[in-house]
Amino acid sequence: MALVDQLEKGAVPARRSTVPYEIVATGRRAAVAYGGGMEEFDPGTRHVLPAPPKAELPAPPDEGPDWGYATRPVRLPERPDSAPGDRFGKDGGTYQVMYDDVRADELSSDTVAALGVAADAQLRVYVVVLPHAAEDIAGTITEATDRLLLQAGLVGLVLIAAVAYFAVRIALRPVEAIRVLTASVTANDPRERVTVPATGHEITALATTINSTLQRLDDAAAQQRRFVADAAHELRSPLTTLLASLEVALAYPERTDWPAAATTAARQTRRLQALAEDLLLLARLDTRAPTTGPETVDLTDLASRLTEQYPVTERPLTLTCDSTAPAPAPGNPDEYERLLRNLIDNATRHATHRIQITVRNQDTWVVLTVHDDGPGVPTADAERIFERFVRLDDARSRDQGGTGLGLAIARDLAHRHRGTLTLTPRTLGACFELRLPRAPAPAEK
Repeated sequence: MALVDQLEKGAVPARRSTVPYEIVATGRRAAVAYGGGMEEFDPGTRHVLPAPPKAELPAPPDEGPDWGYATRPVRLPERPDSAPGDRFGKDGGTYQVMYDDVRADELSSDTVAALGVAADAQLRVYVVVLPHAAEDIAGTITEATDRLLLQAGLVGLVLIAAVAYFAVRIALRPVEAIRVLTASVTANDPRERVTVPATGHEITALATTINSTLQRLDDAAAQQRRFVADAAHELRSPLTTLLASLEVALAYPERTDWPAAATTAARQTRRLQALAEDLLLLARLDTRAPTTGPETVDLTDLASRLTEQYPVTERPLTLTCDSTAPAPAPGNPDEYERLLRNLIDNATRHATHRIQITVRNQDTWVVLTVHDDGPGVPTADAERIFERFVRLDDARSRDQGGTGLGLAIARDLAHRHRGTLTLTPRTLGACFELRLPRAPAPAEK
């Protein structure tokens, strides 16, 4: 307690105090010191609180500083008179007191003389805990505790925020590196790739996904460049032939066979028109999502009609259609007709004598095949023939007006209708198999 500290430092506590206190000693009738309201009992004549026992001799060994104090209930004596505003009632009452003992031989001789106690006396410092004083002390302690908790909370919040900030900065360094690198990717050079961290967490997955996206962009850009280059090449060929024919006719008008020149010009113009239509169709297919329209097309009826209406070629070819039952498929009739025409056109350019079309229902699929008896397609080129502007026999295809886009368009149309178009192996000729989802029959709906 603070009073004990004052005694040990040689000071006599002042009577003005916020709490009642009394210091008593063995061998002394009056209180050594008192204050804070204890003067109401006149302890200068006789101390109010009990005297301590005599000091233990010899003194016990010093075990270090003792920071504790004891408490006990004590009944204060009654008073014959009391005035309004006194801290204690007329009947005294019972109060809790805190006390601690101090040996006189532990104090300096000057302090012992100033206190008026014997050198072997033992002093006891009492502090009376009044009810309102206890509440004040509790309130003070609570306020101090709240203030301490608030300060600790603010300091902890600042520390947590600082740690979180630096932790997030460190964790997001790979993200910032990815952002800087992807910002340098341009449409002209999408070949840049981000470094994949070896941490194995979400940032690794992000880097892998970004690299996959950049690779797809790179492939798409490369495909677009090839497409533009091939389209320019395909357009240049008929334009060159047309321009040369017209320049020769204009240079030598008197020796020009004008009907033949007009025929050549018309043929090259038709090639240009077909190529332009194919390019426009491919552009539309690239930008439109796959759909299956509300209409239903009978592929058996469509194949039979195209077989009957197909124009006669310069070579004798037999075009037959083998089907057993209606084969309904959901989709656009014009796109289905374009798909089947492209397959028949391709077969016509390569067939020797015969083209066979078959249509069958297989479970939930409609399977249509176009088989010709031509030279066939090497196994290594089974997928390459579906690429744009690919011709396995370039010279013959040019002579017969092929653009190199028919099979690519046919496959895109098949995919657009959620189907597939593949080249199936055959010992003779080439056989293209088209598989499309079968529309349910009216009774099945």
